[in-house]
Amino acid sequence: MTTTVLGKLDPVPVRPLAPELKVTQARVIKSEWIKFRSLRSTLITLGAAAVLLVGLGVLLSAFRSGQLAAPDGGGRPAGGQDPTAISLGGAMLAQLIIGSLGVLITATEYSTGMIRSSLAAVPRRLPVLWGKVIVFAVVTFAVMAVASFLAFFGGQAVLSSGGAATASLGDPGVLRAVLGSAVDLTGVGLLGLALGALLRTTAGAISTLFGVTLLLPGLIQLLPDSVGTAVGPYLPSTAVQAFMTAQAAPGANLLSPWAGLAVFAGYIVVLLGAAAVFLKRRDA
Repeated sequence: MTTTVLGKLDPVPVRPLAPELKVTQARVIKSEWIKFRSLRSTLITLGAAAVLLVGLGVLLSAFRSGQLAAPDGGGRPAGGQDPTAISLGGAMLAQLIIGSLGVLITATEYSTGMIRSSLAAVPRRLPVLWGKVIVFAVVTFAVMAVASFLAFFGGQAVLSSGGAATASLGDPGVLRAVLGSAVDLTGVGLLGLALGALLRTTAGAISTLFGVTLLLPGLIQLLPDSVGTAVGPYLPSTAVQAFMTAQAAPGANLLSPWAGLAVFAGYIVVLLGAAAVFLKRRDA
């Protein structure tokens, strides 16, 4: 009878992950970009917002071309109408589309359970959120900036053909207003993205987003004038309006353009920060 003595097993050395297999922020961004462009509905929605911004801007310019007289002494058309604002008038409805798209970017992954696959591939979690933010912000701003310029030039051409007062990019505040329209739409989309990550439901996030951006300014007007004057300029939609207005109407209750942009950016940063905290602390 023989006895076999089993020796201790040598530990298996753990080799570091090869550099080409490591998870990096750049690779997460690339992954999010592939997901973004692979969904036909995402591209259609983004295109629809651009078409609405341009088409409605030209249409509004056609309606108003016969109503705008020559500029008054202050550089604004008689009656206080701003040609730049008219040609960019489609931004209000485009907000509905871009804001909803931002919500869907995050909320849909929670409703379908796809977020678990994303977080399994990227265990640190936050790079997933930042990847979504970067891809969405860059693509949306690029598309909306092109659409804003098309809406502006198309609208001014229609106004000019009707003999109405027009604006040019060289006029004070006009270039800022055109780019501000793209900033507004991108910012609203990021607010929707953050709310989708926080609430994790499409209906709840969309309702909250448009309740704050569209309904709340109207409700503020029902309050006493002292309250509306103090609070109104600091609402998200009113703050960004100060940045995307070429020439504020006399008596308009708006912040200065750059102060308005800072307030609007503050809302985005706070909501994205909250989304990051909840993403790390809550289960998917």
